[in-house]
Amino acid sequence: MPSWNEIVNEINTSPSKFAYDETRQKYIKKLTEKTDRNVIAYYSGWLQNPNASETSISDVDKNSLMATVHGLDRDKGLDLILHTPGGQTAAAESIVDYLHTMFNNDIRAIVPQLAMSAGTMIACACKEIIMGKHSSLGPIDPQFNGIPATGVIEEFQRAYEEIKADPAKGPVWQVIISKYHPTFLGECQKAIEWSKKIVEDWLRECMFEGDGENVDTIVNALADHSEMKSHSRHISMEQCKQIGLKIVELEADQDLQDIVLSIHHTYMYTLSSNQGIVKIVENQNDMRVVERINVN
Repeated sequence: MPSWNEIVNEINTSPSKFAYDETRQKYIKKLTEKTDRNVIAYYSGWLQNPNASETSISDVDKNSLMATVHGLDRDKGLDLILHTPGGQTAAAESIVDYLHTMFNNDIRAIVPQLAMSAGTMIACACKEIIMGKHSSLGPIDPQFNGIPATGVIEEFQRAYEEIKADPAKGPVWQVIISKYHPTFLGECQKAIEWSKKIVEDWLRECMFEGDGENVDTIVNALADHSEMKSHSRHISMEQCKQIGLKIVELEADQDLQDIVLSIHHTYMYTLSSNQGIVKIVENQNDMRVVERINVN
Protein backbone atom coordinates (compact mmCIF):
# COMPACT_ATOMS: atom_id res chain seq x y z
CA MET A 1 0.00 0.00 0.00
CA PRO A 2 1.17 3.57 -0.67
CA SER A 3 3.14 5.79 1.66
CA TRP A 4 2.11 9.31 2.71
CA ASN A 5 3.98 10.85 -0.22
CA GLU A 6 2.39 8.41 -2.65
CA ILE A 7 -1.09 9.23 -1.31
CA VAL A 8 -0.38 12.95 -1.72
CA ASN A 9 0.85 12.38 -5.25
CA GLU A 10 -2.15 10.19 -6.07
CA ILE A 11 -4.55 12.94 -5.05
CA ASN A 12 -2.61 15.82 -6.57
CA THR A 13 -2.15 14.17 -9.96
CA SER A 14 -5.74 13.02 -10.30
CA PRO A 15 -7.67 14.86 -13.03
CA SER A 16 -10.87 14.57 -11.00
CA LYS A 17 -12.15 17.53 -8.98
CA PHE A 18 -13.36 14.94 -6.45
CA ALA A 19 -9.89 13.42 -5.98
CA TYR A 20 -9.90 13.69 -2.18
CA ASP A 21 -13.26 11.93 -1.84
CA GLU A 22 -12.48 9.30 -4.48
CA THR A 23 -9.13 8.41 -2.92
CA ARG A 24 -10.60 8.04 0.57
CA GLN A 25 -13.38 5.85 -0.83
CA LYS A 26 -10.89 3.69 -2.70
CA TYR A 27 -9.14 2.67 0.51
CA ILE A 28 -12.25 2.46 2.70
CA LYS A 29 -13.68 0.02 0.16
CA LYS A 30 -10.47 -2.03 0.35
CA LEU A 31 -10.99 -2.34 4.11
CA THR A 32 -14.60 -3.49 3.87
CA GLU A 33 -13.63 -5.94 1.09
CA LYS A 34 -10.98 -7.43 3.36
CA THR A 35 -13.12 -7.71 6.50
CA ASP A 36 -16.62 -8.08 4.99
CA ARG A 37 -17.75 -5.57 7.61
CA ASN A 38 -19.22 -2.10 7.42
CA VAL A 39 -16.78 0.75 7.84
CA ILE A 40 -17.48 4.23 9.19
CA ALA A 41 -14.57 6.63 9.49
CA TYR A 42 -14.96 9.38 12.09
CA TYR A 43 -12.20 11.92 11.60
CA SER A 44 -11.71 15.21 13.42
CA GLY A 45 -9.38 17.94 12.21
CA TRP A 46 -8.37 19.23 15.63
CA LEU A 47 -4.67 18.82 14.91
CA GLN A 48 -5.04 21.06 11.85
CA ASN A 49 -7.54 23.47 13.50
CA PRO A 50 -6.76 23.39 17.23
CA ASN A 51 -8.94 26.41 18.03
CA ALA A 52 -12.10 25.15 16.30
CA SER A 53 -14.70 23.96 18.82
CA GLU A 54 -16.45 22.02 16.06
CA THR A 55 -13.70 19.38 16.11
CA SER A 56 -14.94 17.93 19.43
CA ILE A 57 -17.45 15.10 19.84
CA SER A 58 -20.92 16.65 20.11
CA ASP A 59 -24.58 15.81 19.58
CA VAL A 60 -24.23 17.01 15.97
CA ASP A 61 -22.19 13.87 15.31
CA LYS A 62 -25.15 11.61 16.03
CA ASN A 63 -26.93 13.04 12.99
CA SER A 64 -23.82 12.36 10.90
CA LEU A 65 -23.66 8.78 12.14
CA MET A 66 -27.36 8.26 11.50
CA ALA A 67 -26.82 9.39 7.91
CA THR A 68 -23.88 7.03 7.40
CA VAL A 69 -25.52 4.05 9.14
CA HIS A 70 -28.61 4.37 6.91
CA GLY A 71 -28.71 1.66 4.26
CA LEU A 72 -25.92 -0.49 5.73
CA ASP A 73 -26.33 -4.24 6.22
CA ARG A 74 -26.21 -4.13 10.00
CA ASP A 75 -25.77 -7.89 10.29
CA LYS A 76 -22.19 -7.39 9.07
CA GLY A 77 -21.23 -5.38 12.14
CA LEU A 78 -19.23 -2.18 12.14
CA ASP A 79 -15.58 -1.20 12.10
CA LEU A 80 -15.47 2.34 13.49
CA ILE A 81 -12.27 4.22 12.61
CA LEU A 82 -11.70 6.87 15.28
CA HIS A 83 -9.48 9.94 15.16
CA THR A 84 -10.70 12.47 17.72
CA PRO A 85 -9.61 14.63 20.67
CA GLY A 86 -12.78 13.69 22.55
CA GLY A 87 -15.60 15.98 23.60
CA GLN A 88 -18.90 15.84 25.44
CA THR A 89 -19.57 12.83 27.68
CA ALA A 90 -23.32 13.11 27.08
CA ALA A 91 -22.82 13.08 23.31
CA ALA A 92 -20.48 10.07 23.51
CA GLU A 93 -23.04 8.20 25.65
CA SER A 94 -25.82 8.94 23.17
CA ILE A 95 -23.67 7.92 20.18
CA VAL A 96 -22.66 4.62 21.80
CA ASP A 97 -26.23 3.77 22.77
CA TYR A 98 -27.30 4.39 19.16
CA LEU A 99 -24.50 2.34 17.58
CA HIS A 100 -24.97 -0.54 20.03
CA THR A 101 -28.63 -0.68 19.08
CA MET A 102 -27.95 -0.50 15.35
CA PHE A 103 -25.22 -3.18 15.30
CA ASN A 104 -26.19 -5.32 18.28
CA ASN A 105 -22.86 -4.50 20.00
CA ASP A 106 -20.88 -5.94 17.05
CA ILE A 107 -18.51 -2.98 16.78
CA ARG A 108 -14.73 -2.88 16.55
CA ALA A 109 -12.79 0.34 17.07
CA ILE A 110 -9.81 1.07 14.84
CA VAL A 111 -7.45 3.75 16.14
CA PRO A 112 -4.84 4.67 13.49
CA GLN A 113 -3.36 7.46 15.61
CA LEU A 114 -5.35 9.13 18.41
CA ALA A 115 -8.71 8.58 20.10
CA MET A 116 -8.54 10.67 23.24
CA SER A 117 -10.87 11.35 26.18
CA ALA A 118 -14.47 10.70 25.03
CA GLY A 119 -12.94 9.00 21.98
CA THR A 120 -11.31 6.52 24.35
CA MET A 121 -14.68 6.04 26.03
CA ILE A 122 -16.27 5.17 22.67
CA ALA A 123 -13.40 2.77 21.89
CA CYS A 124 -14.03 1.05 25.24
CA ALA A 125 -17.64 0.50 24.16
CA CYS A 126 -16.46 -1.79 21.34
CA LYS A 127 -15.75 -5.52 21.47
CA GLU A 128 -12.07 -4.93 20.68
CA ILE A 129 -9.73 -2.10 19.76
CA ILE A 130 -7.33 -2.36 16.83
CA MET A 131 -4.19 -0.31 17.48
CA GLY A 132 -0.68 -0.03 16.09
CA LYS A 133 2.58 0.95 17.70
CA HIS A 134 1.81 4.51 16.61
CA SER A 135 -1.69 4.55 18.16
CA SER A 136 -2.77 6.07 21.47
CA LEU A 137 -5.81 6.33 23.69
CA GLY A 138 -6.13 8.85 26.52
CA PRO A 139 -7.42 9.31 30.07
CA ILE A 140 -11.18 9.48 30.61
CA ASP A 141 -11.15 11.87 33.58
CA PRO A 142 -13.75 14.60 32.90
CA GLN A 143 -12.79 18.24 32.37
CA PHE A 144 -14.59 21.53 32.99
CA ASN A 145 -13.26 24.13 30.55
CA GLY A 146 -9.88 22.45 30.68
CA ILE A 147 -9.91 22.02 34.46
CA PRO A 148 -9.68 18.36 35.54
CA ALA A 149 -12.56 17.42 37.83
CA THR A 150 -10.32 15.05 39.78
CA GLY A 151 -7.75 17.84 40.20
CA VAL A 152 -10.40 20.09 41.74
CA ILE A 153 -11.35 17.43 44.29
CA GLU A 154 -7.68 16.82 45.08
CA GLU A 155 -7.20 20.56 45.61
CA PHE A 156 -10.15 20.79 48.00
CA GLN A 157 -8.88 17.76 49.91
CA ARG A 158 -5.42 19.26 50.20
CA ALA A 159 -6.91 22.54 51.42
CA TYR A 160 -8.95 20.72 54.06
CA GLU A 161 -5.96 18.75 55.33
CA GLU A 162 -3.59 21.75 55.42
CA ILE A 163 -6.09 24.05 57.16
CA LYS A 164 -6.91 21.31 59.66
CA ALA A 165 -3.21 20.94 60.46
CA ASP A 166 -2.54 24.71 60.43
CA PRO A 167 -5.57 27.08 60.59
CA ALA A 168 -3.26 29.99 59.68
CA LYS A 169 -3.25 28.69 56.11
CA GLY A 170 -6.98 29.30 55.85
CA PRO A 171 -6.75 32.80 54.31
CA VAL A 172 -4.30 31.57 51.67
CA TRP A 173 -6.53 28.70 50.65
CA GLN A 174 -9.60 30.96 50.74
CA VAL A 175 -8.21 32.94 47.81
CA ILE A 176 -7.64 29.74 45.81
CA ILE A 177 -10.88 27.98 46.63
CA SER A 178 -13.04 31.07 46.12
CA LYS A 179 -12.53 30.84 42.34
CA TYR A 180 -14.97 27.88 42.31
CA HIS A 181 -18.72 28.40 42.65
CA PRO A 182 -20.44 26.67 45.62
CA THR A 183 -21.78 23.62 43.75
CA PHE A 184 -18.67 23.01 41.63
CA LEU A 185 -17.17 20.36 43.89
CA GLY A 186 -20.36 18.29 43.73
CA GLU A 187 -20.54 18.69 39.97
CA CYS A 188 -16.96 17.42 39.65
CA GLN A 189 -17.70 14.36 41.75
CA LYS A 190 -20.81 13.54 39.74
CA ALA A 191 -18.93 13.97 36.44
CA ILE A 192 -16.22 11.54 37.59
CA GLU A 193 -18.78 8.97 38.73
CA TRP A 194 -20.73 9.34 35.47
CA SER A 195 -17.77 8.86 33.12
CA LYS A 196 -16.49 5.87 35.08
CA LYS A 197 -19.93 4.26 35.34
CA ILE A 198 -20.76 4.40 31.64
CA VAL A 199 -17.35 3.06 30.62
CA GLU A 200 -17.66 0.28 33.20
CA ASP A 201 -21.10 -0.62 31.86
CA TRP A 202 -19.91 -0.63 28.24
CA LEU A 203 -16.92 -2.83 29.03
CA ARG A 204 -19.16 -5.33 30.82
CA GLU A 205 -21.77 -5.31 28.05
CA CYS A 206 -19.46 -5.60 25.08
CA MET A 207 -15.71 -6.09 25.39
CA PHE A 208 -15.93 -8.32 28.46
CA GLU A 209 -19.43 -9.74 28.14
CA GLY A 210 -19.73 -12.54 30.67
CA ASP A 211 -16.22 -11.94 32.03
CA GLY A 212 -15.84 -8.59 33.77
CA GLU A 213 -13.03 -9.53 36.15
CA ASN A 214 -10.65 -6.81 34.89
CA VAL A 215 -13.20 -4.07 34.27
CA ASP A 216 -12.69 -2.15 37.53
CA THR A 217 -8.91 -2.21 37.06
CA ILE A 218 -9.24 -0.83 33.52
CA VAL A 219 -11.67 1.94 34.46
CA ASN A 220 -9.64 3.03 37.46
CA ALA A 221 -6.45 3.12 35.41
CA LEU A 222 -7.99 5.23 32.64
CA ALA A 223 -9.65 7.60 35.14
CA ASP A 224 -6.69 8.01 37.53
CA HIS A 225 -5.70 11.66 37.11
CA SER A 226 -3.07 11.42 39.85
CA GLU A 227 -1.31 8.65 37.92
CA MET A 228 -1.84 10.01 34.39
CA LYS A 229 -0.82 13.57 35.46
CA SER A 230 -2.42 15.15 32.37
CA HIS A 231 -5.64 14.75 30.40
CA SER A 232 -3.55 14.86 27.22
CA ARG A 233 -1.45 11.85 28.27
CA HIS A 234 -1.00 9.40 25.39
CA ILE A 235 -1.60 5.77 26.36
CA SER A 236 0.21 3.45 23.96
CA MET A 237 -0.95 0.13 22.60
CA GLU A 238 1.32 -1.75 25.01
CA GLN A 239 0.04 0.24 27.98
CA CYS A 240 -3.55 -0.43 26.89
CA LYS A 241 -2.80 -4.15 26.84
CA GLN A 242 -1.14 -3.94 30.24
CA ILE A 243 -4.20 -2.41 31.91
CA GLY A 244 -6.33 -5.20 30.44
CA LEU A 245 -8.10 -3.82 27.36
CA LYS A 246 -8.70 -6.24 24.47
CA ILE A 247 -6.25 -4.93 21.92
CA VAL A 248 -5.65 -6.36 18.45
CA GLU A 249 -2.22 -5.45 17.10
CA LEU A 250 -2.42 -3.81 13.69
CA GLU A 251 1.07 -5.05 12.88
CA ALA A 252 -0.11 -8.66 13.18
CA ASP A 253 -1.82 -8.37 9.78
CA GLN A 254 0.37 -6.55 7.27
CA ASP A 255 -2.39 -6.19 4.70
CA LEU A 256 -4.77 -4.73 7.28
CA GLN A 257 -2.08 -2.36 8.51
CA ASP A 258 -1.36 -1.12 4.99
CA ILE A 259 -5.04 -0.47 4.30
CA VAL A 260 -5.69 1.30 7.63
CA LEU A 261 -2.64 3.53 7.28
CA SER A 262 -3.56 4.38 3.69
CA ILE A 263 -7.02 5.39 4.92
CA HIS A 264 -5.44 7.47 7.66
CA HIS A 265 -3.11 9.24 5.23
CA THR A 266 -6.01 10.15 2.92
CA TYR A 267 -8.00 11.67 5.77
CA MET A 268 -5.07 13.55 7.25
CA TYR A 269 -4.21 15.00 3.86
CA THR A 270 -7.86 15.97 3.27
CA LEU A 271 -8.01 17.69 6.66
CA SER A 272 -4.80 19.62 5.93
CA SER A 273 -5.99 20.77 2.49
CA ASN A 274 -7.08 24.24 3.66
CA GLN A 275 -10.71 23.58 2.70
CA GLY A 276 -11.92 24.47 6.20
CA ILE A 277 -12.88 20.86 6.93
CA VAL A 278 -13.02 20.16 10.66
CA LYS A 279 -14.82 16.80 10.65
CA ILE A 280 -15.64 13.97 8.25
CA VAL A 281 -17.96 11.05 8.98
CA GLU A 282 -18.01 8.63 6.05
CA ASN A 283 -18.97 5.06 5.19
CA GLN A 284 -17.86 2.59 2.50
CA ASN A 285 -20.87 3.38 0.30
CA ASP A 286 -19.72 6.91 -0.56
CA MET A 287 -22.04 8.49 2.01
CA ARG A 288 -20.38 11.26 3.97
CA VAL A 289 -21.14 14.23 6.18
CA VAL A 290 -18.50 16.96 6.09
CA GLU A 291 -18.38 19.83 8.58
CA ARG A 292 -16.55 23.00 7.61
CA ILE A 293 -15.60 26.32 9.12
CA ASN A 294 -14.86 29.60 7.35
CA VAL A 295 -11.13 29.79 6.68
CA ASN A 296 -11.17 33.37 5.37
